[in-house]
Amino acid sequence: MRLILPIGIVFALAAPSPARAQHEGHVMTPTKPATTTTEQKPPPAKPAETPRPPAAKAPAKATQPARKTATPEAAPAAVDHPTMDHSKMEGMDHSKMESPEMTGMDHSKMEDMDHSKMEDMDHSKMEGMDHSNMEGMDHSKIDHAPSTSVTPIPLVTQADREAAFPAVHTHHEHGTSTNSYWLLDRLEVSDADDGTALGWEALAWIGGDIQRVWLRSEGESVDGRIEHGDVEVLYGRSVRAWWDVVAGVRQDVGEGPSRTWAAFGVQGLAPYKFEVAATAYIGQGGRTALRAEVEYDTLLTNRLILQWRAEANAHGKADPLAGIGAGLSTVEFGARLRFEVTRQFAPYIGIEHDRAFGNTADLRRNAGHGAADTRVVAGVRVWF
Repeated sequence: MRLILPIGIVFALAAPSPARAQHEGHVMTPTKPATTTTEQKPPPAKPAETPRPPAAKAPAKATQPARKTATPEAAPAAVDHPTMDHSKMEGMDHSKMESPEMTGMDHSKMEDMDHSKMEDMDHSKMEGMDHSNMEGMDHSKIDHAPSTSVTPIPLVTQADREAAFPAVHTHHEHGTSTNSYWLLDRLEVSDADDGTALGWEALAWIGGDIQRVWLRSEGESVDGRIEHGDVEVLYGRSVRAWWDVVAGVRQDVGEGPSRTWAAFGVQGLAPYKFEVAATAYIGQGGRTALRAEVEYDTLLTNRLILQWRAEANAHGKADPLAGIGAGLSTVEFGARLRFEVTRQFAPYIGIEHDRAFGNTADLRRNAGHGAADTRVVAGVRVWF
């Protein structure tokens, strides 16, 4: 039995079989002999494949490169541009299409072409491109606004300014009620050559916003005797905001001759809050006089106020009985520091300088007085 089995195997291999004849003509790659001693049947042979013509090469995916074959490539299929949709071509740059076919390319036949999604597309190098027949192109989103104004702006005229800023009428009467104001601006004492001097300056008005009756008085007494003083009663009318014109009479009082004067002048608040009063007087015998006063308040604090005051008097004709010469007669200058305990009551201290000029100075010297005098004053300021 041991001899019969090997001999049978030899005959089986030597005899031709249908499978062996079917594989003739094919070159088979030699395989490694099986390591097992058991016999294995060869797998059934596949029928020979008939060679097919190469098909059109499909575009390869980006992730897998196309495999090259030894067969010749087929011609690429023709691209139909009229039906081609460029709306999905994002980031397409025509500037680098330098092929001769692209030069002079006419896009006029590209109907329904949507450029809205062609981002970063550069048309600067498309020579000969005709956009005149691009139907369906949406220009509504293109900003056609000019960089500069087309219509010139007319110049502003005086009529335009007057229409925009009409005149504001601030000078009118607020009601018809009657009001009053009383001010004792200076009530002070000082040490004079002949004794203790008491000086005063007061004003008051009664009326409305436009028309008022003014009362003014100032003077000085020494040891109870009025050396010089005057009282004025004036009619005042407001002509502008903060300004009044006044006219009335003035009566001199004191040791000198009693004189009566016709008075007229102007008073008010000048710019920068200077209180100004200027009054001209005409008396008997051709006498004339002029008085000008200026006051200014400097607020050191809300209650501590420094008041500056200046007064000048001039006469057109000498009056020796009253101790007045022609020309500039006297100038007074003073500063008073007051503390307002309340707005209506304020004590103060200050300094006053009085100087006479010309014939008035000579008359003072002849009477035994000096031409100039400086005093320290103390007093109160009251209004209600």
